Amino acid sequence: MDIAQASPRAEGLSKVDQGQQIYDRGHTTVVASRKDPRFSYCLYVPPTLGSGESPALVVAMHGTGRAFMTYRDAFAEFGRWNNCIILCPLFPVGVLGDGNRDGFKYMQEADIRYDHVLLSIVEEVGERYGIDVARFALFGYSGGGHFTHRFLMLHPDRLWAASVGAPGSVTLLDPTRDWWVGTRNVKERFGIDIDVKAMARVPVQMIVGAADLETWEITHREGGRHWMPGANDAGRTRPERLDSLRRSFEAHGIKVRFDLVPNVPHDGNRVVKHVQTFFADVLKDGRVARNAKAEG
Repeated sequence: MDIAQASPRAEGLSKVDQGQQIYDRGHTTVVASRKDPRFSYCLYVPPTLGSGESPALVVAMHGTGRAFMTYRDAFAEFGRWNNCIILCPLFPVGVLGDGNRDGFKYMQEADIRYDHVLLSIVEEVGERYGIDVARFALFGYSGGGHFTHRFLMLHPDRLWAASVGAPGSVTLLDPTRDWWVGTRNVKERFGIDIDVKAMARVPVQMIVGAADLETWEITHREGGRHWMPGANDAGRTRPERLDSLRRSFEAHGIKVRFDLVPNVPHDGNRVVKHVQTFFADVLKDGRVARNAKAEG
């Protein structure tokens, strides 16, 4: 069903207001980024926007399959009942014409900085809806899990929570190895110093299915696009690699909520409810802290 058919028409609204209600509220249409129209996004905007407390922003980053609208729909009810706008970007395959599926996962593809692309979309959404987007939550599964933990390393000051789901490869906080296996040359590549203390202030969840054990897609082979020495050292399976990331974070004082979900293979839809529980807990803790500060 077309989105225009699915949305009720409000009586007494102008055509402009009707269009905004249909396409800019609830489950929105897909919008091209103003800064770089090669990239786009969709949203869920709760009906309470403009009344009461300003909504928080939650970003759900797709994986290799680019199921960005599926994640938007999966988070819609969470957004409605927790007063959050849900932002789901789309970083298409082959934006440089070479069929590369994986560029966004490693944060840089030729002259494209995917962290900057996301931040520009976040700022656009903040301006469009009049909300504070200084900090947001970020969830990503599979390829999105790649993106999420690396974005956390580069921009911890922009996040109020991060949920890292089942990445096929991980970047460890290892100053003896170059990016992407380690962090030795992050300053040279990205112009950013890793701020471990800032990372430690961000609530972090790592989540993977206990049955997510296939290795055919995640084993790096010499000569591959992202091959480098140490590419497979973090472990053989996704649970092993994510546990290596957990241990790396914890060794640097970063607390991690680690969820190994029983009987779940590589399926992001089956972990969403656990991610929503994590985000809801963080939101609740934030509200309690704000109320205590106001009362004090």
